[in-house]
Amino acid sequence: MLASPPQPPAPQAPVAGKVSLALERVGGSPQFALVDRRIVVSGTVTPYVGGQTVTVDVYRDGRQVQASNVSVTALGNGAGRFQVAYVSRLPGLVRARAAHVASAQEGAFSASSASVRYVSANLAPGERSQSVRLLQAELDRLHYAVPLSGVFDEGTGRALIAYRKMTGLQRVPDAGVQVWDRLARGAGRFRVRYPGDGRHVEADLSRQVLAEVEPGGRVREIYEMSSGKPSTPTVLGRFRVYLKTPGFNSEGMFESNYFIRGYAIHGYAEVPTYAASHGCLRVPIPDAPAIYRWVRVGTPVDVYY
Repeated sequence: MLASPPQPPAPQAPVAGKVSLALERVGGSPQFALVDRRIVVSGTVTPYVGGQTVTVDVYRDGRQVQASNVSVTALGNGAGRFQVAYVSRLPGLVRARAAHVASAQEGAFSASSASVRYVSANLAPGERSQSVRLLQAELDRLHYAVPLSGVFDEGTGRALIAYRKMTGLQRVPDAGVQVWDRLARGAGRFRVRYPGDGRHVEADLSRQVLAEVEPGGRVREIYEMSSGKPSTPTVLGRFRVYLKTPGFNSEGMFESNYFIRGYAIHGYAEVPTYAASHGCLRVPIPDAPAIYRWVRVGTPVDVYY
């Protein structure tokens, strides 16, 4: 009886693969990038198969704006990687998608990146836009007292002045490349000096800002402030609010919180970006009611350089 001829090996099924995407050269939370700046879509594919290619599509506000077919290079440990650069000339919400078409060696797979919002660096007072809304969200994340309206109003300008004070920038109520670059790095956090004081206020005279601090050293809100000028300096030390007087008094002080003798945290019509008061801690009148409601009789007040 003749032996049966050997059978050819059964073809192997394509292996399952996967891809993950990350965005580089972005910052902030939520992530953002400045208009006209390049970001990088970086992908990792496992397993790596020689000769692999993937298609990377970029969408802005839901519309495809770029398509690239790129090769995957060996990364080691059985994985591969690829990169695609993208620049947006317009503001908008950007997302990337990478796809691998099924081949004899590997099945089809795809993945999408997180979103990144391209924003305009220079924003004008009165502007209403997603760029303004994201600016406000970034300032709010760092606990600056700022509206979340999407409108560049006076409250946004005051928050920007406080942020610029904290980051050593020119003290003007404007956004700009320097502000965005610092926000991308998470700069401008208020470092609490006395976390053991529980629910308290800290006045940093070097930076001319005032912070409300919750128990455990958690910053609640940060405000711009003007302390005593050199000829009438603010007293330094650790105090407690002993008296609160609502409304305006004869000196033009509004919603006053006295912490020693005639020294108070209060609203005032003029709050320069530098030390200019007669010794009190001045805050803008629109901010004074919120501070007055939060501060209680007995609240500690720490004043320092």
